Parts: sequence; structure tokens; C-alpha cells
Amino acid sequence: MTETLLRVENLTLAFRHGEHESVVADKVSFEIRKGETLALVGESGSGKSMTALSILQLLPPAGMWRPDSKILFNGKNLLALSERELRGVRGAEISMVFQEPMTSLNPLHTIERQIAEVIQVHQGLSDRRARARVIELLSEVGIPEPETRLSAYPHQLSGGQRQRVMIALALANDPRLFIADEPTTALDVTVQAQILRLLKNLQARYDMAMLFITHDLGIVRKIANRVCVMQRGKIVEANSVSELFARPEHPYTRALIAAEPKGKPAPQRPDAPVVAETDNLRVWFPIKRGFLRRVVGHIKAVDGISLAIRKGETLGVVGESGSGKTTLGLAMLRLISSEGKIVFLGSPLQGLRFREMRPLRRDMQIVFQDPYGSLSPRMSVADIIGEGLRVHYPNLPAAERDARVIKALTEVGLDPEARHRYPHEFSGGQRQRIALARAIVLEPSFIVLDEPTSALDMMIQAQMVDLLRDLQARRELTYMFISHDLKVVAALASSLIVMKDGKVVEQGQAKELFAHPKSDYTRALFAAAFNLETFGAAVQS
Repeated sequence: MTETLLRVENLTLAFRHGEHESVVADKVSFEIRKGETLALVGESGSGKSMTALSILQLLPPAGMWRPDSKILFNGKNLLALSERELRGVRGAEISMVFQEPMTSLNPLHTIERQIAEVIQVHQGLSDRRARARVIELLSEVGIPEPETRLSAYPHQLSGGQRQRVMIALALANDPRLFIADEPTTALDVTVQAQILRLLKNLQARYDMAMLFITHDLGIVRKIANRVCVMQRGKIVEANSVSELFARPEHPYTRALIAAEPKGKPAPQRPDAPVVAETDNLRVWFPIKRGFLRRVVGHIKAVDGISLAIRKGETLGVVGESGSGKTTLGLAMLRLISSEGKIVFLGSPLQGLRFREMRPLRRDMQIVFQDPYGSLSPRMSVADIIGEGLRVHYPNLPAAERDARVIKALTEVGLDPEARHRYPHEFSGGQRQRIALARAIVLEPSFIVLDEPTSALDMMIQAQMVDLLRDLQARRELTYMFISHDLKVVAALASSLIVMKDGKVVEQGQAKELFAHPKSDYTRALFAAAFNLETFGAAVQS
């Protein structure tokens, strides 16, 4: 038998809110052996992430363990270590990749400085050797031309690129245990496959153990040796991956395996009015170098894109991380500067000043990719969702505003009583639903959905797809749906554009594109997500 590296015994974790106490992990026990990968799966809010955070004692202040809880790493109880002793473990022996990279990376420091700092704290390397190691790590995790990215700040990278930087940072000191909390959430399918291969190769090279937290059961099949299924803070089933998928015993496990987005998108209406359109839209970011910071070139994030989205339609936007998908959505809402023509509800937007744009903001909303980064940690959920109502309807009575907040929370499947809590008290999937509630509370006509299901487990993904489809049917909403999850896109989008390097590679009806992709890039993208022949046949039917 391989030696046990980590043993969690009877872990019971609770959060106290005044006189009330909520248990998020209830007598959780498992072990991880050297060199193996244990996957922890379950719905959003099941306690997966909180269990992982307990290992390094990174919980919010309200969290507390029961006295008989133990987390043994190499025989030492981590719950009994001092803060100084824990600092020697964090980042050196045990490292972690968090679900939201934007909140884990310092926005004021360059990528080089953040990774080099971790290396130098634990290894004491010179600046030159540390920089060489940073370049090597960035290359290993798939950052193209890593030398040119050293001076970049987190906000200058795409969501997928930020996640890869986080993985590089976590692997910098060759840890013995790697905790990965949804490490491929923000990555497109092709890069996801690269990262999984990278993690498996590093694990074999350094005999590194992994605790892999994910909602994607397809990833569990590829990377894990054993799996624990969590529901409402308890482990309801644990087994080898092959045995669990072949013969799941618990009803919840069977439901989890069977869950996937179903249904078909709303049919296109050629006679429906155009809600949003662009003509030759461009977003170019200057590249400045030298002492005088002269412009020596441009990053063409969006390069001459023309499209039209009709009322009640969902336009799917797919492509690799860094292809310009999110930049396109931000430009259409006039949240970043751009050139070219943008028309919304018949009104040209280019050239409008801030005050002139403000009345239109009620009708155009966005759900961002990183829900934690877009939700103020100092505001309650009620204040976050109600903020737009206060801005656009300042004379609305407080009782009516609260009623609309309750309605929005109910529509996205959250308990309205949770509106007095704060974002850090929710799971990643629950925070994404809060972000969606904030978008729909103003009853807009157009919503840009930037990876709205990326943080959600498969069961909640299916529910979210049903919810978005239901909201669209009842309110005649128009969506721009940006995603790397092509199965979700196929269930929602009636039309599709495929982006690469800021340009549209293909566009047209989603059903036709999925069944008969024309470009090599589109075929490779689809093949990385699913069996192309089988999926094409399913879409046709």
C-alpha cells in the first residue's frame, strides 16, 4: 500500500451568524496517498471548497471546527499548528489553486513579481534565476511567448490565462500536495486538455498527490484515481473512479452522473426586430515599449466583427481563451472603448457620453465570468441586487425594492432569506446565481452572459440552462452567451460565432455549424469537447 500523505478525520465545520449556526462539513473523513489523485465532487454549496480551505486554514473568520476534527499531513495535525508553522507549509509543501483567479492575484503587481515572490520566499533564488523559473513555469502552463507576459498585470489577461498563471504560481515550489479547486473552470476545452495533461505529467515527475475539486465528471474520469461524492456537507459515497462510474450506489451519485444540459434553443424568428448589432467593430490595445513608451504594435482583441442579434434570440460566442469573446461583449455594452458601429434598440451608441448612456443601461446588463470579483464583499446580497434599482428607480419605496430583490432571488433558485448574507458566505455557483439575479432585477431586454455556468456543477448547469431558457421565453430576453462549454451552448444558442485571434472564423445557425463545421479550427474545437460525429448526429436530430 502507498503511504498516506493526508488524512482528514471527522472534520466538522460550521459558520456562526449571531445565534444561528450552519454546518457546511459534517464529519467528513477521507485520505490521500502519495502520488494519487482524489476527486471531490458534488453540487455547489455541498461543502467541497470549504473542506479544501480547511486543510490550509484559509476559512473566513466566522468559520470554526469542532474539537474532534483532525487534518493530518505527514502525521502532523494542521489544525493544531501556529500561524508561523502554517506559513512554512502553505505554498511549499501544500499549494492551492483557487476557483476565482482574479481575487487571488494582486491587481497592483505584475505576473513576474507575484510568481517570483513565492519562489524567492521558499527557495531564496536570485532575481535572475527566479525570472528564468517564472518563464519556465509560464511556458509549462501554456502561456504563449511568456517573456512578453512578465510585465503584464492580471486585468490584462483573459480569464483562462489568469487561471494558468495561478497554476504556475501553485506549482512553483514543487509541492507534495496540490489542491485544485475547479482549476479548469475558466479554460476552453483545448487548453483544459493541455492543463490536465500537464498536471498528470507533473504529478508523475514529482510524485505529487492531488486533491481535485470539480463539478465536471468528465474531468474526474480523466485525472482521478478515487472519488468522494459530497452532498449537503456529508460524503455520501467514496470509491475508485472506475467502480463509481460503473456501479454508483447512492441515488445522488446516480443523479449527478446522469445530469447534463438538455433541451433545444428557442427557434430563430427572422422577422423579429434587431436588438443589438455591430459593423466592423474593433478593439485594439496598444503595445508600448522603450523608455518613452512608444506604440510599437497592437493586440487586436476584436478585429472587424459584424453581427446582429434579434429579439428573443441567443447568440453563442465560442473560441479559445484570449480569442476576444469577452472583449466583444464588453465593447457591445460600451464598457470599454472601441471603433466601428454599435447599434442598440435602433440607437447608435458610438459617441454617446456617460450621461447619455445611463438611461440605456437599464436595458443592457452583463453577468461577469468571475462572480466573486464583481460582487462587493462589503455589501449584503440584498444591497448588491438592489443597487441597480436604487440607481435607476430612486423613488421606488424600500418595501417594493425588497420585494423585487426577493423575486429575483427566487427566480434564480436561491433562498430569499439569504439576502442578508455576504458574498464570501456562498459557494462559487451560488455567487454566480446572485450575479444573474442582479442582472434580471432591472428586467433588461439584452444580457451578455460571460461564462455564466462555468462555476456550476452539472446538475445546477442543467437547472441554469432551463432557467435562462424560461426567462427568455417569458420576457423575450435577448442573450449573447459567451462560453467554452459547447454542450451548454448547444442547448441555448440558436446562432453561433466562432472566434480566433479577435476575428470570426465561422458564423451562422448553431445547429448547422455544430453538424457541419467548415474550418479546421472549428472542427478541432468541437472535437476537444465531444465526439464530433456523435454530437453532430444528435444536434441534427
